[in-house]
Amino acid sequence: MAEPRRVIILGAAGRDFHNFNVYFRDNPAYHVVAFTATQIPGIETRKYPASLAGKLYPEGIPIFPEEELPRLIERFGAQTCVFAYSDVDYSYIGHRIALANAHGAEFLLLGAEETMLKAKVPVIAVCAVRTGSGKSQTSRRVAGILRAHGKRVVVVRHPMPYGDLASQAVERFATYEDLDKYETTIEEREEYEPHIDKGTVVYAGVDYEQIVRQAETEAEILLWDGGNNDTPFLKPYLHIVVADPLRPGHELSYYPGETNVRMADVIVINKVDTATPENVEIVKQNIRSVNPDAVVIEAASPITPDDSVQIRGKKVLAIEDGPTLTHGGMEYGAAYIAAQRFGAAEIVSAVNHAVGSIKETYKKYPNSRKILPAMGYGPKQIKELEETIDATPCDLVLSGTPIDLSRVLKTKKPVVHVRYELDEIGHPNLEDVLRDWQLI
Repeated sequence: MAEPRRVIILGAAGRDFHNFNVYFRDNPAYHVVAFTATQIPGIETRKYPASLAGKLYPEGIPIFPEEELPRLIERFGAQTCVFAYSDVDYSYIGHRIALANAHGAEFLLLGAEETMLKAKVPVIAVCAVRTGSGKSQTSRRVAGILRAHGKRVVVVRHPMPYGDLASQAVERFATYEDLDKYETTIEEREEYEPHIDKGTVVYAGVDYEQIVRQAETEAEILLWDGGNNDTPFLKPYLHIVVADPLRPGHELSYYPGETNVRMADVIVINKVDTATPENVEIVKQNIRSVNPDAVVIEAASPITPDDSVQIRGKKVLAIEDGPTLTHGGMEYGAAYIAAQRFGAAEIVSAVNHAVGSIKETYKKYPNSRKILPAMGYGPKQIKELEETIDATPCDLVLSGTPIDLSRVLKTKKPVVHVRYELDEIGHPNLEDVLRDWQLI
């Protein structure tokens, strides 16, 4: 037999592990010598454990920072580099193709369908063109419609395994106690808590074959709640994709968001209440150019603070969902808009008061200088976030994250939370679509 090809998988603790599990794990034609990691702080230098890696990898698989890729190709004699993460523009991928090729390795992108698992119940997938487009609120809206029609819906969430991988193979979240049990990060809580609040069970983890087999036993319909702008891990019966007119053109210039646009059955153009009509039209034209058969729904994302009176006339620090501002590239979010809309005297920047990893986040993502990204990938970073908040001179903290931050953060400053839900405009709306697809 021919020697197996030596492979390095480029990832960010999610898609990379899934691609390995479904394509490479038991495949004798390949030998994965390493993973690399980026985007998420503190996830490199771990090991993909032997308990998940399978019989071909009794020692597990090491994980290195992606910056070491040229050295790793040489060290391991790697012949193939597999790109397995999301929310990057095409020039970003192009540079990595050149880097791999220049060091003697081929560059591989696995097809979306190749890595999809088939469930025994219908799957509705909610994906997006970019991080921060509004997948979560769209997923909540779909789940709410299904529940209102008496359907047993279970959410399967895109992975965020930032802790001990072996113990995170299959995670089931039904209560806040489950969030503590699995030592979830702020980013994970932002995705899970709103579903739990509505009584919807959420599954996530590392091994999605195991996850889907367990989740489908307690559901009539599975709802794939995507991460970043990644394609679904489960084969969808109905594929809904959220587009963002605050970033017009990104629907055709980011990977794999354009893939989602081309595969979509339904495209929700969100945030039409804050985008310009011209930018909404650009997104519509781009959708028509690559997927003229998709049903297009327009939706607003109305912002409701818990207490708008407190905001007026105050110096406000706006805290926003971290990934939307980091690899999502946005400069602001719901909290910043609420501060402007409800009469804040000033929106204060935390840049000059940031400590530790929060200071490093501002250096790496200067687009986020107007606000404070809710970075919290572990106790140390959460503590640095608390210290940054307390050191910033402001009257009020306005939180645009989907969770009650006071459950995680202990700050001396008063906190007002901003809520936002999907509000479709006219017809067709999501209920019309679910009825047309005979899901309700």
